[in-house]
Amino acid sequence: MKKVIITLITALVALVTAITGVIISKQNSATKTNVAENEENKQIQTVRLNEVTHSVFYAPLYAAISNGFYEKEGISLELTNGGGADNVMTAILSGQCDIGLCGPEASIYVYNEGREDYVEVFAQLTKRDGSFLVAKDPTDNFSWNDLKGKTVIPGRKGGVPYMTFEWILKQNGINPKTDLVLDDSIKFDLMAGAFAAGDAEYVTLFEPTASMTEEAGAGYVVASVGEASGDIPYTAYCAKKSYIAENEDLIEGFTRATYEGQKWVKEHTAREVAEKIVDFFPDTTVESVETSVQSYKDIDAWNENPILTKESFDKLQMIMTEAGELESQAPYDKIVNNKYAEKVANE
Repeated sequence: MKKVIITLITALVALVTAITGVIISKQNSATKTNVAENEENKQIQTVRLNEVTHSVFYAPLYAAISNGFYEKEGISLELTNGGGADNVMTAILSGQCDIGLCGPEASIYVYNEGREDYVEVFAQLTKRDGSFLVAKDPTDNFSWNDLKGKTVIPGRKGGVPYMTFEWILKQNGINPKTDLVLDDSIKFDLMAGAFAAGDAEYVTLFEPTASMTEEAGAGYVVASVGEASGDIPYTAYCAKKSYIAENEDLIEGFTRATYEGQKWVKEHTAREVAEKIVDFFPDTTVESVETSVQSYKDIDAWNENPILTKESFDKLQMIMTEAGELESQAPYDKIVNNKYAEKVANE
C-alpha cells in the first residue's frame, strides 16, 4: 500500500509539471487569436519564463495568464519549471529563459560572484514562505518543539525555503545543528516522494503537493511555515540587467500584468480563483485547489503590489547571514530595480 501511495504522489507531481507547458501553450494560442483580431493591441512578443516550482502559491501568475493580462501587454508566455532557484538562475545566465521566478537570494549570490551582467529583481510576487510542514503521523496541538530529535526534509541548503525554516527553528529556541536532522539531500521536486518512501518524520511542501500528500494518506499538514516566518521577499521576477535595459517596454508591461494578477486574486474568493487556475493543475479538483488558495489567503501570502521594499530585502539578507550563507551583503539598489513596479503601482 505504501508503495502505491508513493507512486501516486510522485506521478501526480510529475504530471502537473509535465502538462504545465502544454496548458500554457493552449491558453496562449486561444488568447493570441483574440489579440490578433484586435488591431489596437500590441504585437505579441514571446517571453520564456522559468518558475522555481509549479504551485498554487503562484496563483496570481496563473490568474494573470488565464485572464489575458499578459497578452493585453503584448506578451505570450512560455512557462517552464526550473525545479529550484539554482536551476532558474542557471537558465537565466545561460540564455535558456528570459525571466525567472524564484527567491531573490539567487540574484544576491550571482551579484556577489562579481558578474558584470548580474541579475536584477524587478517585481515581487509573494511575501511569505509558501510551504507547509507535513508530519508523517497525525498531530494534535503541534509545537515546533515536536521537531526535536526528528528528521525533516526542508529543501536545498542555501535556498530560501531551507534558510527560512532554519530561522524559524532558531526563533523557537531550537538548534538546527544539534536538536534535529535537516536532510537537504533531496531535490526540490522529489521531496514529497522521498518523504512518503523514507524515514523522515517531517517535510516542507508547497500546495497543492501538501494537500495531495494528505489526501493520499501519506502525511498530515500541521503548520504553515509562512505564517511562522512572517513577511519576507520570498519569490520575485528577475532577469539579467542587460535584458531589462534592452526590453524596458516589455518589462513594464510584464510588471503591469503581474500587478493586475495580484489585484485580481486579492479581490476574488478562493473558489473564484480556483475555478480560474484549476486547468494549470491536471487531475486536481476545483475543491482541492480552492483549499490551497484559501490556505495562502489565510496567511496573506501574496504581495500587495510588485514593489520589493528595502526593509524586506534587509530581512532576507539578515536570514541569509544568520544561516551562514552570506559573507557579504549585496546593495539593495543594485539587486532590486523598482522602476517598473513603482510606475505601475502608481498608475
